[in-house]
Amino acid sequence: MRALITGITGQDGGHLAELLHSKGYQVFGLIRGQNNARRQQFETEFPYVELIEGDVTDPSSLVQAVEQAQPDELYNLAAISHVGYSFKNPSLTADVTGKGVLNVLEAVRMAHMGDRIKVYQASTSEMFGGLDYNRPGRGYNEQSLFHPRSPYGAAKLYGHWMARNYRESYGMYVTCGILFNHEGERRGAEFVTRKITKAVAHIKAGLQDHLELGDLWPKRDWGYAGDYVRGMWQMMQHPEPDDFVLASGETRSVQQFLESAFEHVGIDDWRPFVRQNPALLRPAQVDILLGDPAKAEDQLGWSREIDFTGLVQRMVDHDLKLAAVAVAAR
Repeated sequence: MRALITGITGQDGGHLAELLHSKGYQVFGLIRGQNNARRQQFETEFPYVELIEGDVTDPSSLVQAVEQAQPDELYNLAAISHVGYSFKNPSLTADVTGKGVLNVLEAVRMAHMGDRIKVYQASTSEMFGGLDYNRPGRGYNEQSLFHPRSPYGAAKLYGHWMARNYRESYGMYVTCGILFNHEGERRGAEFVTRKITKAVAHIKAGLQDHLELGDLWPKRDWGYAGDYVRGMWQMMQHPEPDDFVLASGETRSVQQFLESAFEHVGIDDWRPFVRQNPALLRPAQVDILLGDPAKAEDQLGWSREIDFTGLVQRMVDHDLKLAAVAVAAR
């Protein structure tokens, strides 16, 4: 089996490359430009991945990548995925996260491989937007209404509907994973969960004295990225393309994540170490995201292996090791 992954250098790309390699796949990854800052580190960690230069905003490079990789499965993970950043750069977010999906689908079709390549589109819980929440205690499922509250969510929704359109119009195998928040030790430091665990580790090690955050009250449905990537692969093995929600079925606030991280390093009162920075507040905030993964559990046999506490502790432990190295290097 051969697989092509866009967004290969992101959190999910690394987990997916690792999973597919363990299953005997020949893995190809799309990467932007020769001077990509993440390239050297990625090649060191994943020497078995063959990188192909290309960009989801450049249709011709996508056709060439598809023709070169000749994949059985194509996982489109490429996106500008930071919600806060999407407010600052909405046009770029639309081009990459939204229209980039169209370009990937067209590349498969223009390469005359629409009848043999399975395509996975990384959709997101941010499409729901936390509004029209009419399933209290159960969460959003595949039939829930969409109401994106950010340029990122809106761009993802465009990509989601284009994926469904190509499935229905051209008979292509295009499946959409509507994934709720999934984190881990590979998460970028700009995301709130990794920002918290890295800061907690640094505070414990004496490398910094405080952490700046925006709102603490929003609630999210958090799980471990490795579990969710396994769900992506399971979707692609399903006989027919479809939409599937992956979620934990539990929701916790940013403050609860913060408390759990500090508790893990033995700090009971986190308040002296946390400051609110108004510059980090968003123009529109999603109050609550809670998913219902019943369909994926029933039809795919998907389940989580790492719970919320295990996720937080795994991330903090990882950052404690990095902090210890930084201290030793002083």
